[in-house]
Amino acid sequence: MLFLMKIAWMNSFRNARRTLLAGLAIGIGLAALIFTDGLMIGMSDSIVRIATDTFMGHGQVHAEGFTRTRDLARVVRELPGVLERLKSEPEVERISLRVQTPGMLASPATSGTVLLYGVDPGLERVFSRVDEAIVEGSFLERNDRRKILLGSKLAEALEIGLGDRVVVTAAEAESGELAQDMFRVGGIFHFNVRELDGGVGFAHIETVQRLLGLPGEVHEIAVHFKGFSGNEATDAGFWSRYSQSGNEARSWRELMPQLSAVLDMSGFSSLIVGVILFAVVSLGIVNTLFMSLHERMFEYGVLRAVGTRPGRMAMMILFEAGALSLFSILIGCCIGFVVTFLYSIRGIDYAGIEFAGVTLREMIYPVLRLEQFVLFPTCVFLFTLVAGIYPAVYAARLKPAHAMKTYE
Repeated sequence: MLFLMKIAWMNSFRNARRTLLAGLAIGIGLAALIFTDGLMIGMSDSIVRIATDTFMGHGQVHAEGFTRTRDLARVVRELPGVLERLKSEPEVERISLRVQTPGMLASPATSGTVLLYGVDPGLERVFSRVDEAIVEGSFLERNDRRKILLGSKLAEALEIGLGDRVVVTAAEAESGELAQDMFRVGGIFHFNVRELDGGVGFAHIETVQRLLGLPGEVHEIAVHFKGFSGNEATDAGFWSRYSQSGNEARSWRELMPQLSAVLDMSGFSSLIVGVILFAVVSLGIVNTLFMSLHERMFEYGVLRAVGTRPGRMAMMILFEAGALSLFSILIGCCIGFVVTFLYSIRGIDYAGIEFAGVTLREMIYPVLRLEQFVLFPTCVFLFTLVAGIYPAVYAARLKPAHAMKTYE
């Protein structure tokens, strides 16, 4: 067996140019697969991080049925107890309390609809990126009870700017009667996200609670976890513990099912690309082995004539395929590591590109994982051996007289 392996390795490099070209072609394909996988992981993590850190959080707690009905009377049940338990959770890093209501926003020039969030300035400043998105004015302060922050597109549509007064009309939570309050525009934000820039406003939580007739109540507790990796940050037990007593807790995947589905589909797309690549690799291996086989057909005829068994002939061809795959894997892993490592430091600028409703605002950094240098090379090696079965069977079935007569 060891003798056959040595022979196969030497045979692989009898035509060094062809072996080098075949190894480069297969290796570059492997490197491309490693880089693409790292890029998709980095992009997925970045998209999830942007979607969750911008405002939504990694998860939220609502009253049961609130996200489905948007009934303003459905406030978080047993709020003091829920807050106390959340603050004692070791995986919870920070929280934010919010109330929300759809309403009409009237300016001196025109009017439009708005989704008004009442937020705690101290909690929201460290929880989300609203503060960072302010392009004019400033974020809310604890004493800014009449200040409102509006998205840039909404402010443009209402023809208002900093210091202008606006009137918000909303329905009270219990009675449904219309209530109004006046605000002064104190800040304009721009997330480059249509839904936020064109239809959302922020005001002090106590002012919005008074407008809705919900003193001390909240509709939403947003949660941010420690060590969030872009996937589920906690086990199902966390969500079940807070989905009791009339409340329901949901992760970002449930709150943004479209984004979750798109990310899952991107993983499936990577699988399809990998299968296509491995198919191309197989064809390249078959072609290379047959070229080598036909160049040395007389030698194989002699081997068969002196008594070499068909099984050993087939084994020799398979060992040649394995030697070629190992050479290709070495090239591919080296190229893939260097390229992915360099871009994991430099990053790739996708700023401004929208993906699954999320606008990228930062560099994408490909991620290197051990699995990329174990799983993908193993698949290449196995595919190479499978691809080598056909040439091996062909060589094993050679008739010595025919091979020596045709290729002498």
